[in-house]
Amino acid sequence: MIPKDRMFYKFSLYGFLKNLRLFEPFLILFFLSSNLTFTDIGILYATAEISTNLFEIPTGIYADIFGRRKSMLMGFSAYLVTFTIFYLTSNFYLFLVAMVLYGLGDAFRSGTHKAMILEYLKIKGMEDKKVEYYGATRSASQFGSAINSLLAAFVVFYTGDYHLIFLVTIIPYILDFINLATYPKELDGNIEKVLKKSVWTQVKLTLRDFASMFRNIKALKALLNSSLFDSGFKASKDYLQPILQSFALSIPIMLAFTGRQRTAVVVGIVYFFLYLLSSYASRKSHVAVKKFKKITLAINTTFLIGTSFIIFAGLSYWLTLSIISILLFIGLHILFNLRRPMNVSYVSDQISSRIMASGLSVESQLKMIFSATFSFVIGVLADLLGVGLSLFIVGFIILSLFPLAILREN
Repeated sequence: MIPKDRMFYKFSLYGFLKNLRLFEPFLILFFLSSNLTFTDIGILYATAEISTNLFEIPTGIYADIFGRRKSMLMGFSAYLVTFTIFYLTSNFYLFLVAMVLYGLGDAFRSGTHKAMILEYLKIKGMEDKKVEYYGATRSASQFGSAINSLLAAFVVFYTGDYHLIFLVTIIPYILDFINLATYPKELDGNIEKVLKKSVWTQVKLTLRDFASMFRNIKALKALLNSSLFDSGFKASKDYLQPILQSFALSIPIMLAFTGRQRTAVVVGIVYFFLYLLSSYASRKSHVAVKKFKKITLAINTTFLIGTSFIIFAGLSYWLTLSIISILLFIGLHILFNLRRPMNVSYVSDQISSRIMASGLSVESQLKMIFSATFSFVIGVLADLLGVGLSLFIVGFIILSLFPLAILREN
């Protein structure tokens, strides 16, 4: 059992509030309602990923030098501006600006909070509890997503306004900003030592250690395995939304409601149970590792199964078997949350704790490169061939890259 002290609940509260993003279950539907094509949507998603990629290294260095708390607060400030833009406009070019800011927010945040958790476990001498502890805090995040789904469906059902969900999202993000500002200074890392040196000296030291990771084949394989799977999941997961919309409009129930209301009900219910199951999967990730005996075997196996889910979800939707496609997407979400704590634990074992924020940012950087590519390809192919075949093709591409990312015990 892991000790559930004050910081455990603060970490959990962070994830819970962060995942109250009411726009998330309806983001693609929001873009489609703004008269965007799937290619436009792919460009927007790719813009966010590329922006994160460009900002990833400097923001990772910023976190190592000036403190992880400040990095997190900068990220949340960028998010708040992003949500305001989406609430106020439907202009594609302003959407691009918002996506750049969203990418900046992700760059400040990605890897940094995980590094704070890992730093806390190191201070408390609980490094052997990484999978269980991170899985438990991530479970709170997924529970937040489940509640988020119902709140988002409620707003869309009663207002019919996708823009309003961005305004409501600002509230939990302000609360999380306050929560992060009260984190203890000890989670910033070696900031006191950094302040005694020149910034340039520390930049050179961080870049040296950062570059050293690319000479560690085992670490590179771990980063590639994690980033390939996660980027495939990230690029494809939101395409569950148009599948749910077409399913909601095809079933002969709730005919007294508008199409948007029927879609809101179906999306809200499916995402609610999807995230509840994902929350349970995160909490039980350490049990799965024990079942497999070796963490590398668990990570490799879930990679193959999850990628197959993407392939067959796309194929099922192309064959108009929407229910099967929906179930496969639910399975993909569960599997992602089952394996994510495994990845965090395994990757952290390959990286020096002194540069943990930068190290986890490398993983995020690779993920963003793949996500940008997959997002753009899915968008273009969805306009040309339909959503189903686009998912099938991209899933097959990811599966073909698996030999480069196989993890071995030695």
